Amino acid sequence: MQRILYDTATTMNGYIADDTNSLSWLFAVSSDSADGLVPGDATVLVMGSTTYEWVLDEGDILANPAKWKEFHGDRPTFVFTTRHLPRPEGADVRFVRGPVIDVVPALRAAADDGDIWVVGGGDLAGQFADSDALDGIALSVAPVVLDGGAALLPRRIESDRLRLVSAAAHGQFARLVYEVARAV
Repeated sequence: MQRILYDTATTMNGYIADDTNSLSWLFAVSSDSADGLVPGDATVLVMGSTTYEWVLDEGDILANPAKWKEFHGDRPTFVFTTRHLPRPEGADVRFVRGPVIDVVPALRAAADDGDIWVVGGGDLAGQFADSDALDGIALSVAPVVLDGGAALLPRRIESDRLRLVSAAAHGQFARLVYEVARAV
């Protein structure tokens, strides 16, 4: 069954990046294994331009395009942006703009029977929730507290729409998985 999932790491106080859009706080957390910390059935990735640019910069991917495939493989990646951005050589990156709900049919077609992973950021995931298109939220909560930055999900979603599916320890991370019910 095809699902649209927001799966991300977050600090204990709900930030996905610090105030300079860095994830250095995340990579400083020791982890025995990343197994179970990313959606294994995702055949399409979705991200906003800030996340995309961070990925390109962090891995120096434009100079080393083979690094893109190390993580993303051949999966199509849809990037929501209003700007012209570079594309790594050989990468299946598709730049899109406009309301999330207008792009969902293209995401579903590209995903075939696989899941769609909303990698980041929080506002983009919120747009999926606003459009009633978000099926799940999975959080890897790191033992870190930041004094500001990019919010995990800058929206109000009440508990009547969220159902806890699982909670588990993965090394230093707490893994929380929620189903998201359709708005009533």
